[in-house]
Amino acid sequence: QVQLVESGGGLVQTGGSLRLSCAASGRTISNYAMGWFRQAPGKEREFVASSGLGTWYADSVKGRFTISRDNAKNTVYLQMNSLKPEDTAVYYCASSNGIAISRVRDRYAYWGQGTQVTVSS
Repeated sequence: QVQLVESGGGLVQTGGSLRLSCAASGRTISNYAMGWFRQAPGKEREFVASSGLGTWYADSVKGRFTISRDNAKNTVYLQMNSLKPEDTAVYYCASSNGIAISRVRDRYAYWGQGTQVTVSS
């Protein structure tokens, strides 16, 4: 059974940084695209970043966020710098069933429980 467990969320001031981690079990992440999504209160879950055959970022985080992976640890990371209040959301890690990167939620078969990120102004 595939499990994804996020950690690293918290409360940070505007301009601060956080690094989210997503530890995977039940599959080897090097064979699959991994993604980060986020959902703010009252809004739909939206794409943040994807890593597989390349990387892809949402325009709203490009230049501030970096997705990376440590295949030896079977873990994906999201380094978030220059955080803004509008980055406040629950952040979810997801694993696709293929290696191609995607911003489409339906392409991801497995999801973590999410970790809260709150950026104060």
